[in-house]
Amino acid sequence: MDDISLSVLFGTLTLLVFLSAFFSSSETAMIALNRYRLRHLAQQGKRSAIISEKLLSRPDRLIGLILFGNNVVNFMAASIATIIGMRILGNVGVALAPFILVIIFLIFAEVMPKTIAAFHPETIAFPASYILALLMKLAYPVVWLINWVSNGLLGLIGVNTNEQGDTLLSREELRTIVREAGALIPQRHQRMLLSILDLENVTVDDIMVPRNEMVAIDLSDPINEIIEQLNHFQHTRIPVYESNIDNIIGIIHVRRVPRVLNEKGDITVDTIKNIVSDCYFVPKGTPLHIQMMKFQRNRRRFGIVVDEYGVIQGLVTLEDILEEIVGEFTTDIQTFNLDIQPQEDDSFLIDCTVHLREINRKLKWHLPTDGPKTLNGLLLEQLEYIPETGTTLKISDYLVEITQVSDSAVKIAKMKAIVSREQNSE
Repeated sequence: MDDISLSVLFGTLTLLVFLSAFFSSSETAMIALNRYRLRHLAQQGKRSAIISEKLLSRPDRLIGLILFGNNVVNFMAASIATIIGMRILGNVGVALAPFILVIIFLIFAEVMPKTIAAFHPETIAFPASYILALLMKLAYPVVWLINWVSNGLLGLIGVNTNEQGDTLLSREELRTIVREAGALIPQRHQRMLLSILDLENVTVDDIMVPRNEMVAIDLSDPINEIIEQLNHFQHTRIPVYESNIDNIIGIIHVRRVPRVLNEKGDITVDTIKNIVSDCYFVPKGTPLHIQMMKFQRNRRRFGIVVDEYGVIQGLVTLEDILEEIVGEFTTDIQTFNLDIQPQEDDSFLIDCTVHLREINRKLKWHLPTDGPKTLNGLLLEQLEYIPETGTTLKISDYLVEITQVSDSAVKIAKMKAIVSREQNSE
């Protein structure tokens, strides 16, 4: 009879270890669930996800239930272990039982189940949610009483359990999630998502065609020169001004040009003015994400950038902004424009009026962009004087040789990325 009773006690103790492991793993798994994935699965109708989300909507009650169940199990196990120890070793067994029980519970009811739950939270939490939901209904009065007392005591120290913590992701956290998505998001899509997040850190100044590079039609030029420009213009929209670039009167869309050239035998300045549409002006320093929304709201694709005094600084297009998100519309090195010309020795001849962001984007370089916007500006900042042809310098991991200089600026530079010994060894 004593043997049977001892067997029952061992069996009960084993069952209690499993129950403690269940509560411990459930607690870790429920807390470790990805809330955004959980919400997605719940919206898809997955029942276990719906139950889990409901349980987690009141984490104080869930924790109260799990801890209540775990403590009941642990105290029962301690009592049974003491009885077993007394029957086997007498008073010595009573003294040793707590130490042996702690080791057993730490390994089999705490460390192992919680580790498994941390690595596979959905595998543990979703099946457990059915049992926890049932236990919540059965033990609700006890759980409510425990929470009422504990929440009241927490209120005395200024903790309000009715206020849910802010679970919104910051922009930096979103950026980290995108980077660590791995194979879940293709690398090209990752770059696009990161570019979208970075739009607010980039302004129209960083991507605009500067004033000195703007191609426009001057109505004070001879009419035959204007017609020649209209016939050979490579862009979709053409700024039109009179005498001075600051005196822009509007924009011509190339779709209107053939009709005028065909219908009008004698084209005059007035004829051209009749097909000019209003100009859309963009304040200098406007962040790209705001400007993209303004383009969409105003149904525009082209804007003239002006400073606070109304002086024209350059022009920006919707295509320029889209290229900041998706990159160049072609990755063929042969399609680079004349501003960046690849050389046989893996270097590049670069027009120094090119924006640093464009160089970085096309060549996958990392030139500093927190200061000057153009390569000329960066070189002059580094040198602090107008250099002579043949001057060489090192900027970060890039070797620069000045190949052409004007009186006030660097015109052409030859650049090459320096490969470090560490990279070579790899």
